[in-house]
Amino acid sequence: MNRYILFLSLFLVVTFVSCDSPQNPLAYVKETHGRGKAMIYVEESFKPLFETSISTFESLNPKADITAKYLPEGKIIKAFFDGQVKTITITRDFTKAEKKYLKSKNVEVSSDRIALDAVALIVNPDNSDTTISIPRLRQILTDKNSVWPTSKQAISVVFDQMNSANFNYITDMLQTNKLSSNVFAAKSNEEVINYVKNNKNAIGIIGLNWISNQEDFEVLNFLAGIHVMDVKLTEESESFKPISGLIYTREYPLIRDVWMINKGSRSGLNSGFANFMMGEKGQIIIHKSELVPANNPVRLIQISPK
Repeated sequence: MNRYILFLSLFLVVTFVSCDSPQNPLAYVKETHGRGKAMIYVEESFKPLFETSISTFESLNPKADITAKYLPEGKIIKAFFDGQVKTITITRDFTKAEKKYLKSKNVEVSSDRIALDAVALIVNPDNSDTTISIPRLRQILTDKNSVWPTSKQAISVVFDQMNSANFNYITDMLQTNKLSSNVFAAKSNEEVINYVKNNKNAIGIIGLNWISNQEDFEVLNFLAGIHVMDVKLTEESESFKPISGLIYTREYPLIRDVWMINKGSRSGLNSGFANFMMGEKGQIIIHKSELVPANNPVRLIQISPK
């Protein structure tokens, strides 16, 4: 009997220890903020930021496995309401009507603004026209006969995808849904960049995150073949580039929020990753990506001439 009890005790100890082993698939059974498996949907505009963020989070939490799917904003919102995903990143919070609907379905949702971002307008480096106003942009998007002031060549405009965050932001801001035939969609922000590199009469509309982090070798490759336009609110006003300080002060006209929306348990991996993005380490990653972190805003330093 004593031998049996001793054997059983040793068996239980070995079993308890092995369940915590990284090689044991049962290690993922108990999901915590830093352990388990999670799927998140992210607006394609923020792919560079979230690839870095997920990699960092997983390095800090070796038993965490996060898979991101990068989609246009419209598809992401639909997937959330269809119950296909618990955590999403888009450029807006849900409306009161959307939250009311979710509440009627007993769905608990938490929304966190994690950053301030911008939409960037890019042109080919051979294009001499590098500044644009918001009224001029509206006219280009709605008038198929628009031409560049210097070259007099017809202008083409390329988005990433219809119903993407970039597309929705520009059309909502300009209050127009009737676009001219010179406006078309590629399949991604990367394809927009490549199109502009090869077409000197094009304007590309992309998420700033794709070209903001100049410590990234791939970003430097992108920047080598494009020029980021200066944008002004009116024809008479001053123009600005989409850099973090001018996004923070809202002097650059084309700015937007970045939201993480999560439903379900507050104790699981999905919530853990959302907390990470809102916490110090996630906000530092956002800052290094040259976006504006929501919780640790840009520190502005004014230098006075002597």
